[in-house]
Amino acid sequence: MREAAFVRQNKDKWAAFENALLNKGQLHPDELSDLYIEITDHLSYAKTFYPGSNTQVYLNTLASQAHQKIYKTKRESRNRIVHFWKTEFPTMFKAHHRELLISFLVFAFFVTIGAFSSANEGDFVRSILGNGYVNMTLENIEKGDPMAVYKDQGAFNMFLGITINNIKVAIYAFAFGIFLGVGTLYILLQNGIMLGSFQYFFYEKGLLWESARTIWIHGTIEISVIIIAGCAGLVLANGILFPGTYTRLESFKRGVKNGLKIMVSTVPFFIVAGFLEGFVTRHTEMPDGLAIFIILGSLSLIFFYYIIYPYQIHRKTAHADNQ
Repeated sequence: MREAAFVRQNKDKWAAFENALLNKGQLHPDELSDLYIEITDHLSYAKTFYPGSNTQVYLNTLASQAHQKIYKTKRESRNRIVHFWKTEFPTMFKAHHRELLISFLVFAFFVTIGAFSSANEGDFVRSILGNGYVNMTLENIEKGDPMAVYKDQGAFNMFLGITINNIKVAIYAFAFGIFLGVGTLYILLQNGIMLGSFQYFFYEKGLLWESARTIWIHGTIEISVIIIAGCAGLVLANGILFPGTYTRLESFKRGVKNGLKIMVSTVPFFIVAGFLEGFVTRHTEMPDGLAIFIILGSLSLIFFYYIIYPYQIHRKTAHADNQ
């Protein structure tokens, strides 16, 4: 778009925004913040396509004035943490459902590859899970307690170790997004193939249900959040690969910021998954009904907070804007 056409298309918005800045007492800080975001979008576009132009200088001045006014007039909420979980994160995450879907499909694909490879290659399971783990599990199966591995350590030590390890895997999935997403896909590949091999191993021994009802007590949240961490890595990668109307540096900063927010959202879920694995999964004698209740409850929680709730917030916001 030519600069003159860009100015004609947006000059009324800029004028309205400038007038709003002059009438500080008549505009709510949140409304001012929304307008500020739109102006910074236009500024990024002008920097990209009309560098050094009068349009860029004007928008830069306008954005600077707005920034000062917003942070002078807008009081920080006393309940910042609640606001983040209740509104800020779900509102932001709705825009990244596509990356979440891609992360899920990639992970599911590699789970299938892991199971298929295990079915067609005799030593594949050992190459993925390791001889030590496979031999130990075979011994446990002979003893009549195939899930005994979850009882070997003390509950608290297992909770702590598993939680730290899971958070580490999630951080890798996010941070490796800086390699244009290839690193993130590699982490999803590793974990997906491992899960597929693991489940096929028990299927082959006629213990698919026994393993599933036990493992997915903690695995439902654990695996879901690894997929969400993969989403965070893809958000980071998209910020580098697809800057849109932003400069590449600005797009990268936004990708990092949104990816970090996604990562922060996963921490409590990883703690819950670690708690379940350390203190609950070890009770392999629990009734099937209770195990199914925990699994379905965990799945419902993840599905609601990361898919349904962001959509509800988005719909309410759109309705309010229309009003």
